[in-house]
Parts: sequence; C-alpha cells; structure tokens
Amino acid sequence: MLKNLRESPVAAHIMPLAVFTAMLSVPGWFKIENPELPWHVRMPELWVYPAQMLLCAWLLLFFRKHYTLAPWRGLGMAVVFAVVGIGFWVLPAMLRGVLIERGFEPQGWWDWLGLAERVKGFDPTAGKETPWGFEATVAMRFARMVVIVPFAEELFWRGFLMRFLVDQDRPFQSIPFGTHRRHVFWIVTLAVITIHNTADWPGAFVWGALMYYLAVRTRSLGACVVMHAVGNLLLGVYVMKTGLWGFW
Repeated sequence: MLKNLRESPVAAHIMPLAVFTAMLSVPGWFKIENPELPWHVRMPELWVYPAQMLLCAWLLLFFRKHYTLAPWRGLGMAVVFAVVGIGFWVLPAMLRGVLIERGFEPQGWWDWLGLAERVKGFDPTAGKETPWGFEATVAMRFARMVVIVPFAEELFWRGFLMRFLVDQDRPFQSIPFGTHRRHVFWIVTLAVITIHNTADWPGAFVWGALMYYLAVRTRSLGACVVMHAVGNLLLGVYVMKTGLWGFW
C-alpha cells in the first residue's frame, strides 16, 4: 500500500499540507486550562507542533522523487517579494500601535483591516519551565515555519492546485509550472486568504498575489519556496522581537 501511495504525484503534492493542517487542531484535544498542571498539558502545542513538523518532514522525504524545484532562477526577486509581502503583512499591526498611541479606541471593524491585537498565539516562553525548553521550542518553531511550511504549502498551492485548475482533464503534472490563467489567479489567491484569520486577509492577498506573479514570471517552484522561507524567517524574527505571538 505504501508503495502504491508513493507512486502517486497527487498524494505527493497534497498529503504534506493536508496532514499539517489536520494536526493544527490536535492541541485542543489535550489542552486543559489549569495553571497547576504541567506544561505539556497546559501547552500541548509545545510537543504537538514538533511532532507535526517531523511527520510532515518524513512525508516530504517519502515523496521527494515527485518534486522538481528547478530551474533555480528569480531568487533575487523571491527575496525582494518576501520582504515586501511580509512588510504588508505586519503593517496593520504597526499602524494599530500608532493609532492607539494617538488616542484612537480600537473598533470592531479594525480586524477586517488587519488592525487586530496580536498578543494571543503560540508563546514559546512557556518552554522556559524546562531546561533548554525555550531554546528548543524556538529552534523547532523556526524549523517548522522556515523549512516545512514553505515546502508543504508551495507544493500544494503552486505545485498542484495552480496547475490542476488550468485543465482538469489533463494530469496536473503535464501542465508546465507557472502557467497563467486569470481564473486560476483568483481561485488560488482567494483560497490562500480564506485559510488565514480575518485579520490576516489584507496581508494574505498581497502575499498571494506576489507569490502567484513570482510563479508565473520565473516558472520556478524553487523560487516560490525560497520566497516563502525568507518571508517566514522575517516574520519569525519580527514576532520574537515584538512578542506579537498571534502572527504565527
């Protein structure tokens, strides 16, 4: 059965992200709000997310023969787009801080513009309760967002879905990577937006549009993965500097 599964290019491009997404809900099964309980019960994400990372890494290695990252071109453009995309992603949070400093009261509609409070989220400081816990938690978090997420997402969104939507009557892998169709842009970009929180929608639209353009312009899956990896690295550094855990 594993051998047959391994031969499927569709499974190779869908399963890593599907498993990754499915495991996002697992921490909620184990979490109990009680400060007297040990960290692995109060913060199950500190062990679930590393397990998620390792499982998805295994899947990527398992299916590796189906992935073609070359040609390696447009990497400079990928880095520039990563900086611009993440800049737009965090801009609303910066604007929120400026508005509050000037005496504006937060309004309910602020979230729709991305002006949301970002303090609640994955807090790695909880790992300080165990020796080397904080360092290990941060290292695994960055490995997850800089290595696993870029591969899992780009293989699905750009490697599979973007090509599948061009012509459903042909095997998706026969469609040249980066083939453009107007309806594909809107479907893929809007799909990327909807998997994020409402506050992330403005930034996700800019990010998705830039990534789509990069794929079409370079016809390089490798460039898309590099853009995603650099963008996530920059976002991770920003989160660590500001403590706005809601961004990751």
